[in-house]
Amino acid sequence: MPKTEKSRRPVPSAKRRSRPSPVTAAELLLEIGVEELPYQFIAPALAALKDSAEQLLRDQRLAFQSTRTLGTPRRLTLVVAGLATQQTSMVKEAMGPSKAVAFDPAGQPTRAATGFAAGQGVSVQELQIRQTPKGEYLFAVKQEQGRPANVVLKELLPQLISKLSFPKAMKWNSTGAKFARPVRWLVVLYGGVTLPIEAVGIIAGNRTEGHRVLGSAKGIVVRDSESYLKGLERQGVISDPERRRRMIEEQIATLCKKTGFMLNVDGDLLDQAVYTTECPNAIIGSFKPAYLEVPQEILITSMKEHQGFFSLMHKETGKLVPHFITVTNNRAKDMGLIREGNERVLAARLADAKFFFDEDRKVRLEERIPKLAGVTFQQKLGTMEKKQQRIRKLASMIATNVRPQDYELKQTCERAADLCKADLLTGVVGEFPELQGIMGGEYAKHDGESAAVSQAIREQYLPRSIEGELPKTIAGQVLSLADRLDSVAAFFYVGLVPTGSEDPFALRRNATAIVRIILESNLRIDVGIFVDAARQLVIAEGFKGGQDSGPEGRRRMMEFIFERVRHYGRVVHALRDDVIEAVLKPAHDKTLDLVDLVLRMKALESVTMKPEFDPLIVGFKRAHRLVEKEKWDRKPVDKARFEHPTESALYQAIAEERAKMLSAMTSGDYGQALDSLVRLKPAIDAFFTAVMVNAEDPAIRSNRLSLLQEVDDFFNSFADFSQIVVQGG
Repeated sequence: MPKTEKSRRPVPSAKRRSRPSPVTAAELLLEIGVEELPYQFIAPALAALKDSAEQLLRDQRLAFQSTRTLGTPRRLTLVVAGLATQQTSMVKEAMGPSKAVAFDPAGQPTRAATGFAAGQGVSVQELQIRQTPKGEYLFAVKQEQGRPANVVLKELLPQLISKLSFPKAMKWNSTGAKFARPVRWLVVLYGGVTLPIEAVGIIAGNRTEGHRVLGSAKGIVVRDSESYLKGLERQGVISDPERRRRMIEEQIATLCKKTGFMLNVDGDLLDQAVYTTECPNAIIGSFKPAYLEVPQEILITSMKEHQGFFSLMHKETGKLVPHFITVTNNRAKDMGLIREGNERVLAARLADAKFFFDEDRKVRLEERIPKLAGVTFQQKLGTMEKKQQRIRKLASMIATNVRPQDYELKQTCERAADLCKADLLTGVVGEFPELQGIMGGEYAKHDGESAAVSQAIREQYLPRSIEGELPKTIAGQVLSLADRLDSVAAFFYVGLVPTGSEDPFALRRNATAIVRIILESNLRIDVGIFVDAARQLVIAEGFKGGQDSGPEGRRRMMEFIFERVRHYGRVVHALRDDVIEAVLKPAHDKTLDLVDLVLRMKALESVTMKPEFDPLIVGFKRAHRLVEKEKWDRKPVDKARFEHPTESALYQAIAEERAKMLSAMTSGDYGQALDSLVRLKPAIDAFFTAVMVNAEDPAIRSNRLSLLQEVDDFFNSFADFSQIVVQGG
């Protein structure tokens, strides 16, 4: 075949298919390089960076596969995998005026049509007429083509950076931008290409910095996330916080295994170690055994708060040993020098702590009480002396209610309340406020107070967190309840109540503690009595009241506590919201035994599982609605006016089951009490099947409504069943 013909042969299809297809997705890498961030800021900032990035990308119609964040004290990093190279196109439709308004009788567009078209950026000829339920209307339909991702990102990423907020922020250059610490460099790569965005006065590039000590002064050129991670690791930076966490845990475990000690586990300290290092290296150090004469809480707190050191315990005794573990941000040839430096600093701290402890014991707690008059509880709420006096009165009342015949408990609670705030004036608590109560108990024991008084003082701030350990002793429970009831009542009275997510005085935590102590300690008390007492003690102080100082304030305070009961019921017992509400709604005006209320909820939740329950509630709600809707003379049921046997049967059933229910409720058998309600179902169903409630004779009608009121009252004596949600109800 001639060469000329050969040259005309088409290119084989396989070769045509081998041409590279256009790239539709690429990786985005953003790094914000900063001076050392406070460790507490980093994890929230990374979470916010991830959430904001995902939201902004969705808003801009930029599809992506996944996002992840990395972070150290010197960098916040976002990696977006599979980010589309083009925005998704979108069709926009806008409805305009009706056809009748848009065109005149001659078919010419009116000002309404031309104005609508101009506003939508289209010509009148491009408008569409569509049939709608309201008639024919004009529509503007526009195809909005997606823009290239790199163009969108140049607008988007500066916004993303500026959206990051911190508990404290600063300005450091003429742009006026705010950040937790000065931003020193930016890296932005999309598909391996630098996006030179400008934010906080810096133009992004492709060069990052390694570890301050272990890294090169030249920094690292980055191409993608893989080269970023590997390059940083070569220069002493482990950028993934979860990997740093695993490294620290493994290093500590190795040290503990080698020495035979046991770590005093502390999640906050571990977080601190993770977010204060780029190259974590755990080392063990020691201090003089003589310092173990100081209560171990002081030593543990001093090591944690001043130095960020982990304390170690003896495996068998569980007592503190004179050793510690610290996580350094370095990997030196001679770690002995670093260890010795940490030991010297800690020795000075422990010497201070021992000095405070020794000096504090020279003055009895009792002698410190008068000085509480000079300590402010809160600007609007007077002194700590007044608060302590209110706590004493409340504690005495609660103790008497919990154990009426136990005079010793009453004396213990009163004495503990007298001394409970005195440790605020000690040197150790001044240095370590988190040791309030703990040191009070220690000093009370040293002063010769009884073990019960010392322990109650020690437990007064328990639980210290939402899910923290509760007081173990009755006196500790009473003192904690009195303190928290006083705080909630006082702050509510002067109008300093939580709003939204703001709760500066930890009132939600206090209310949760009240609920947990009562429920988990099975304290059968009427909390409403003590809410009233706490409010009256606050009112008697003569403080200037806020919006909740009037009669409605009591109800608002109880509702605040009930909201914690709702949360407890949902989380701890997995109860339905409608079941919780059915029991709580009528409870405001009754004896507020929280243990009893939760028992009712659990029994009601159980009975809702029975197949006959939903049909029963449908019948009850029918009766309830009729009673609510109709107006009648509300006379007692007159058996002489019954016209049908089902009326007598229902009336008799109510009487019989009411007696059984009252007996069951008196003995606390709420399951049996609810069975009485379930047994009413046949009588209720038969009544509605056979009888027309709205009879023509007003007297008959009134009597039937009174009978239904009996049904309503019977149900509501247990709970507000109108709150229960059922299919068809």
